Amino acid sequence: MLVQGSDCSIVIKTSHLEKDIPYSDETMREAVSFLQEEASIEGNGACRGLRKTSGVTGCVVTPLTIGTAPLLLYLAMGAAGNPVFISETRNLYQYRLDLLPMEDMDHFDLIQERGGERKLIEACRVQGFELRILRGEAIKLKLDICGECAPRAYPYPDIFEKKQEERFSGDCVSFTINGSEYKNIYGITLTSKKIGGTKTELLIKRVKEQSLDIPENIEEIVITAQLLRDRYENRYFGTFRITVNKLVFISDETEVNASGAVMGPVRYYVAGTVKTEVYSSTGETIP
Repeated sequence: MLVQGSDCSIVIKTSHLEKDIPYSDETMREAVSFLQEEASIEGNGACRGLRKTSGVTGCVVTPLTIGTAPLLLYLAMGAAGNPVFISETRNLYQYRLDLLPMEDMDHFDLIQERGGERKLIEACRVQGFELRILRGEAIKLKLDICGECAPRAYPYPDIFEKKQEERFSGDCVSFTINGSEYKNIYGITLTSKKIGGTKTELLIKRVKEQSLDIPENIEEIVITAQLLRDRYENRYFGTFRITVNKLVFISDETEVNASGAVMGPVRYYVAGTVKTEVYSSTGETIP
C-alpha cells in the first residue's frame, strides 16, 4: 500500500493504555465497496451499483523507540504473555511476543489529528506488517490496518503527551544465522500478511562474499537491536530481539554486474515460528 499521508499525529488506544507514536508517514482512508446489480437478460445490458461504506483501510509507518517498541511489536505480532520480572535488575520486565497464524487479533482505536482536525477510528486491527531494518536509518515498522467502523470526530479536547524518545537504529543491530554472526548483512525486511492465514517472508540484504555468503538452509536467524547507552542495563532495557526459525530459500535477487563487491537481497519464506523478546521498565500489560 502506498504511503501518502503527511503532517499527521497518531495516538493508539488499547484497553490498558494510550500512547502517542512518533510520526513518520501514514495514510488512513475510508474504505468503499460497491454492491453490484447485474444487468438483466433483456434490456440495454447496463449494470447498476450502490456505493457502500466499509469502514477504514490504510497503514501507519513509524520508527520504533524505546517507549513504543513493546506496544507496536505487540500489535504487529498479535500475541503477548504476561510481563516477567527480570531478577537482579532495578525494575525491568520482559515481554514474549509470538506471531500467531491467524487473521484476527485484539482490536484497538486510533486517534488521528491533521490540520487541527481530530478523528476517532474505532475497532481497528492489524492485517499485516513490514519491519524494515537498514544501516544508516531508523528502524521502521509499517502496520497495515483495517477497521469496520467509519471515522468520526473525536469529541474530547484532550492534550496527548508527546515524548521525544530515542529511536532504534539499523547501525546497532546484529544478525546471527545458525549460531554464527554475519557482518556482511546491511539490512532486512520482515513481511507478514494475516489474511486467510499468516504468510511471512524475510528479505536479507547483504554484501555477497564467497567466503561468508548467506546459506540457503537457515534453521534460525536472531536479529538483535540495541540502544548503546550507559543508562540502559546491558542486554535488557533498550533491546529487542527477533528469532525466526525454519526459513525456506525462495530466490537470490542479486544482479551481478559489477567488478567489485556485489550487494543484493536473498528472499526466504518463513515456515517456522517468529518470536520477539522486548523489554520495558514497567510491568504494565501491553494489550
